[in-house]
Amino acid sequence: MTTTRTHETEIIADPDVPLVRIIREFDAPREKVFRAHTDPELIVEWLGPRDLTMTIDHYDCRTGGSYRYVHTREGEEYGFNGCFHEVRPSELIVQTFTFEGYPDSVALERLVLKDIGNGRTRLTATSLVDSFEGRDAFVAGGMETGVREGYERLDELLAR
Repeated sequence: MTTTRTHETEIIADPDVPLVRIIREFDAPREKVFRAHTDPELIVEWLGPRDLTMTIDHYDCRTGGSYRYVHTREGEEYGFNGCFHEVRPSELIVQTFTFEGYPDSVALERLVLKDIGNGRTRLTATSLVDSFEGRDAFVAGGMETGVREGYERLDELLAR
């Protein structure tokens, strides 16, 4: 049996800007963490809560690329889409993110991977929306559970 160490996931709502910051460490090199964020075959294994099934419509993670995927639970579907604005291997992903249930609410997301030594990586992700109300709805809509469970699932994937 493999034991996977789970790290704390910090989710911080900025008091001054309608932004959510997520900080998480992984016991894996940043190249491996980056690949898990960019390879559609790996993404379906970890992104989101455990009780959702993910189907990818398309996922072209490169500067200028786009994506769309659907999470399904008990016959209900939740679609998400966006564009990749800047992708730097093993370092940075800047993208837009839209939950299709609220198509007028687009978040600008920035994911930075930092090598913190000993084969470990610190991920810092920010998600900026257009209002505090939008940010608070984003957080209240299950984002915290999805992020925490997703990163636990990512720990399991990275440990293989």
